[in-house]
Amino acid sequence: MTSNDQPRRSDRHRPDYDDYDYDDEPRRGGLAKRVLLWALGIIVLLFVAGTALFFYYASSAPRISRSELTGQSTTTIYDDQNRIISRLGAQKREVAKSDQVPDNLKHAVVAIEDRRFYKHHGVDPIRIVGAATANIFGRSAGMQGGSTLTQQLVKLSVFSTAASDRTFKRKAQEAWLAINVERHFSKNQILDFYINKVYMGNGVYGMQTAAQYYYGKDLDELDLPQLALLAGMPQSPSYYNPLADNTRYATQRRNEVLDAMVRSKYISQSQANQAASESITDGLDPDHGNTSNNGTGVKEKVIDAYVKQVLADLEARGYNPYSDGLKVHTNLDLDAQQHLYDAANNTVSFQGNNMQTGVAVTDPHNGQIVAMLGGRHTGNVIYGLNRAVQTNRSSGSTAKPLMDYGPAIEYLQWPTFKRVQDTKFVYPGTNKVLRDFDNKYKGSMTMRAALVQSRNVPAIRTLQEVGIKRATDFVNGLGISQKDPYTLQSGIALYISPLQVSAAYAAFANGGTYYKPYYISSITTQDGNIKQINPQGKRAMNRATAYMITDMLKGVFNASDQGSASAAKLDGVNQAGKTGTTNYPSGSGHSGAMDSWMAGYTKNYSIAVWTGYDHPMQSPGLSDSGTQSAILLYKDLMSYLDSQNHASNWAMPDTVEAVRVNGKRQLVIKDSKWALEYAADDSDDDSGQDNDHSSSSLSSSSSHSESSSSESNSESGRHNGESSSSSASSSSSSAASSSSASAASTPSTAPTNNAQPANNGQ
Repeated sequence: MTSNDQPRRSDRHRPDYDDYDYDDEPRRGGLAKRVLLWALGIIVLLFVAGTALFFYYASSAPRISRSELTGQSTTTIYDDQNRIISRLGAQKREVAKSDQVPDNLKHAVVAIEDRRFYKHHGVDPIRIVGAATANIFGRSAGMQGGSTLTQQLVKLSVFSTAASDRTFKRKAQEAWLAINVERHFSKNQILDFYINKVYMGNGVYGMQTAAQYYYGKDLDELDLPQLALLAGMPQSPSYYNPLADNTRYATQRRNEVLDAMVRSKYISQSQANQAASESITDGLDPDHGNTSNNGTGVKEKVIDAYVKQVLADLEARGYNPYSDGLKVHTNLDLDAQQHLYDAANNTVSFQGNNMQTGVAVTDPHNGQIVAMLGGRHTGNVIYGLNRAVQTNRSSGSTAKPLMDYGPAIEYLQWPTFKRVQDTKFVYPGTNKVLRDFDNKYKGSMTMRAALVQSRNVPAIRTLQEVGIKRATDFVNGLGISQKDPYTLQSGIALYISPLQVSAAYAAFANGGTYYKPYYISSITTQDGNIKQINPQGKRAMNRATAYMITDMLKGVFNASDQGSASAAKLDGVNQAGKTGTTNYPSGSGHSGAMDSWMAGYTKNYSIAVWTGYDHPMQSPGLSDSGTQSAILLYKDLMSYLDSQNHASNWAMPDTVEAVRVNGKRQLVIKDSKWALEYAADDSDDDSGQDNDHSSSSLSSSSSHSESSSSESNSESGRHNGESSSSSASSSSSSAASSSSASAASTPSTAPTNNAQPANNGQ
C-alpha cells in the first residue's frame, strides 16, 4: 500500500457530527445560568432590603449614655398612688473599679460569654453564624448565644427581656447601639460595665455586690473557683444559685466556666482540675457580708404576698423583673395593706400565733386587687406561702350563693320567698345523711331564710333542682373551675382560694359582671415603652340575680337573731356577705371546726378571709372563739375601707320588683310566674331580714302559709359551740386552680384520709 492509500489521521479521528444534538447542551447550560442569576439576584435584593430595614430600625434606636451603661437595672414597684413600695436589688450596691476586678474574673467572663470579645467591634458575625448552626444541629448545649458581651450590656441598659421585645427591630437596634458603644468605650471599660451591672440572683446586681452577698468578701479576695462561679451565674442566676438546696447545677456551671478558660488558654488543665475539686459551698457567708437594704419606707413583710404575685405576673408576661429595669405600677392601696397587716398580726384576736389567715380584697368596679395578706406571724420568710391564692381548703357555706341560690335565680327565676325544704336528706346512691350543726330540720322555709340561716339541706336540694351542669356554668362564669366534675357536695363546699371568692362575690356587688382580678396597672420598660393593663369584664349573671342575692345576703349581717355574721354588722355600712365553716371529717379523730371563712362586700370593696391551720391534722382545730377571727378581721378591715371610700346602697334594677309575703318585703323577677301572684310593695324596707313568722296577713290568697315553729327557731347557738359534724362526706376531690403556682414548700392543707371536711351549716 502506498502512502497515499493510508487513511489520513485527521479522517480516522474526525467525530461523526451527525450523532450529536446540536441544540440540547446549550439549552441546558442557559437554563442553569438563568436560575443561578435569578438566585443571586434574589439574594442581593434580600441583602439590600435587609440592610435598608436594619438602618431604618437603627435610626429609631433609643439613645444610650454612660449613666445608663453604669446604672443599676432595678425594677421599681409602685402602689396606686405612685409611691415606691419595693425595689428589686435593693441591697447595697458596690461598684468595683477596673483595678479591683481580678484578671481571672475578666478572663472567666470572656471565656464563657464571648470568647471573641477582643476581636469583634460590638457585633460578631462569626459568633452569630456559629450560634445559629449550633442551634440548628442541637450542638450549643446552652453555652453561648449569638449576642456579644457588648450587646448583652446594651440589652441590660435599655431593653427588656420580654418575649414581645425579641424582634428583628430590637435586635437591629441592639446591634447598632453595641457598635456605637464600642466606638466610644474601650474593651476594658465595657467589660467593667458588664461586671458591675449584671444580675446575680437574690436581688443582687453586680459581681462586686455578689462577692459580698455570697462570700462576705471583695472580688479581689476570692479564689479561682469562686470567681468562676460568679462568672457563670448571669446566664441563670436562680438556677446556678450556690445557696439553693440542690447545688448540683451551680457546680456544673462553675466547672463549665473552668473548662472554657482552659480552651481559651487562660488557665491550665491542672489549675482547672484543682479548682473543680473545691466544694461549691466553701466560703459561703450566711450573713451576706456588708450588703443591706437601702429602704423604701415600707416593711417587706407588709407587702410580701402582694409583691410575690406581682413578680409572678411579670414573669408570666415574659418579663424578667430582676434584670429588665422595669417601672411597675400596681393596684395596691398601701394604706389598706398596712391596716390589714396590723389587724391580722396585732389587733384582731386569733387562737395563737400558729393560726393562719389568707385575705384578698378586690375592687368590684374593675377587678383590681386592692390588698392581700398571705399569712400572719410568718417570721423572716420572704415570698413564702401566700394563703390568699395558694390555699386548698373547703370554702364551706360561702359556696351557697355561688353554686346553689345564684343559679336558682339565674336559670329558674326563683323569688326570694321560694319555698325550700329542710327535711331529712340522703345523698343519692349512698346511706349518708346530710345534717346541719344542730342536727335538726326546720321543715319548709323561704330561700331567703335558708340562705341567711345557712341551712345545708335546702342548699343541696336547690342544687338538685338547678342541676350540676347549670351550676357549673354559673361558677365557671365567675372564674371558678376544677379538673373533676362538681358534685352535690359542692353546693356547700368549694375548694377555692380567698382571691377567687373575693372576685366571685365582687360580681354580686357590681350587678353581675365578672372581672378577672389583677395586680398590675402598667409596666414601663427601660426604653420608655408603656404597657397599660386594663382587663375587660364579662357578664356572669343578670342584674336581677346579683341584686336579689345581695338583698338576701344583707340579712347575714342584719338579722340579729339569725344572721351568722351579725358580729360584723357595721352601722351605716351597706354590706352583704356570707360566712363559711367546715368541720373535721368524721373518723378523723378531731372534733370542731377546721376552717372558718368570712366573705363580704360593698359596692366598692369585696373581701374574702380564710382562717385555720396549715396542718389541720396536726393542729387542735378552731375553738368556738377561734371561728370568730375571720368575721372580726373582716369587720375591722371593712370598717376601715368604707370609712375611706363610703359605698351607697344598691339600687333595685327595673327587672326586679318588691312584693309583700307574710307581711314582709320579698323580691321577685318581673313577669316571672311568681310575680303575678303578689301585689307590689312600695315600702322602703331594705333591711334584708326575713321574719316569715310574723303575724302580718298575706298579700295573696295563693301564698303559702309559714310554719311558725320552723321559721321562728333561730340559730342562737350558732356561735356557742356548734361543733357537730355532718355525717356526709364529700365526693369532690379536686381543688380549684390557683392564680399562681404553689410554692414547693406548701404545707399539707387537707385531711390525710379520704373523708372530706363537712360543712357545719354556717
